[in-house]
Amino acid sequence: MEILVKVPESSPPTTLKEILNSLRQEHLVPRHEQKSWGDWIYLDSYLTVISIESVRGLSSSATVEIAEEEEDEQEPRESILRAFGKLGWVGEDRDGEFPLI
Repeated sequence: MEILVKVPESSPPTTLKEILNSLRQEHLVPRHEQKSWGDWIYLDSYLTVISIESVRGLSSSATVEIAEEEEDEQEPRESILRAFGKLGWVGEDRDGEFPLI
């Protein structure tokens, strides 16, 4: 399952450092990796990953890719969304934007 999260249009982008710190505040252990095809945030002990758009260390959108395994209930979906929500980000689906916290 994928969840699109983004900074509202009227807000400035967020630094990757702020995003990683917010995830840490939710007791997650994030690891940022820059690949030739994009930036990724991996979370130690979990299968869920975050594909994040980054330009010069700033980001305004990401896709949280929740693992769809049998252990899906143990994945940190709520903690991830709360971390982005605390930064002022919102979720977006076909019905529009929705709050993350």
